[in-house]
Amino acid sequence: MTPAHVDEREALWEVVDSTQGWLIGDKGFLSSSLQSELAQQNLDLQTPLRKNMKDNRPLELVKLLKSKRRLVETVISQLTTQFDIERTPARDLWHLTNRITRKILAHTVGISLNKHFGNQPLQLAALLDP
Repeated sequence: MTPAHVDEREALWEVVDSTQGWLIGDKGFLSSSLQSELAQQNLDLQTPLRKNMKDNRPLELVKLLKSKRRLVETVISQLTTQFDIERTPARDLWHLTNRITRKILAHTVGISLNKHFGNQPLQLAALLDP
C-alpha cells in the first residue's frame, strides 16, 4: 500500500528485500529495466503485456497468470468492500497491524468454512444464506 504520489516500483524494493521466485504484477510494473534488476536478485517478474506487444510466453503460463491475478484481485476486492480494510483506524503501528491481521484472518476463516460446507471458497455471502 503506497500513497498515490509514490511510484509503486520504488516501494517494491522494500517488499522483495530477501525474496526469490516469481512476482506477479500489473501493467504498472511493465519495465524491461525493472525486470532485469529483479532478475539479478533471482526474481522473475510476470506482468500482463500491452495490447500492442507480442507475448512469447507459453499459452498455459499466460492462462495460469491470468487466473492467479483474478484470484488476487477478487481477494483484494473482498477485503476492501466487505472488510473495509482500507479504512482501519489506529493510533499506532501495533494496533494497525493487529486490526488488519484480524480482517485477513476473518476472510481466511470464511474461505475455510465455505470449503467445509462445500461452497465455492470465495463466495462469502453463501455463509449468510440459510
